[in-house]
Amino acid sequence: MNHQRHYTLDQATAAMSWVRERLERLRAAHSLLNEEEAREALSEAMPGNGGGSPGKVVSEGFLQLRSALLELQEMEIVLRDLERGLVDFPSMRDGREVYLCWVEQEEDEIAFWHDLDAGFAGRQPL
Repeated sequence: MNHQRHYTLDQATAAMSWVRERLERLRAAHSLLNEEEAREALSEAMPGNGGGSPGKVVSEGFLQLRSALLELQEMEIVLRDLERGLVDFPSMRDGREVYLCWVEQEEDEIAFWHDLDAGFAGRQPL
């Protein structure tokens, strides 16, 4: 077994709003890390003072990103693609470990699963 925690379809569906909140936080943090103005100012200021205000922006983005990722990891929910909102929930199917697979555009319904090594391309309808 790769995971200690396994979700039923009902449990994974119930976690959707919680997962959506983490995805929003991750995207906000990611945008702070990619804020061009802050990164330019940080690279210019780094040799002298560690970045000042731009350094705080990037640091805050990193800390927010780390926090949200750890929360997902603690729940054993696997983030596959932040941009698409692709996540996997460990589950059991016919006595073997699989993933319930969800993409954010699919609203709040998990309709697919795949084997651990199959990935998105191996998704099958529930």
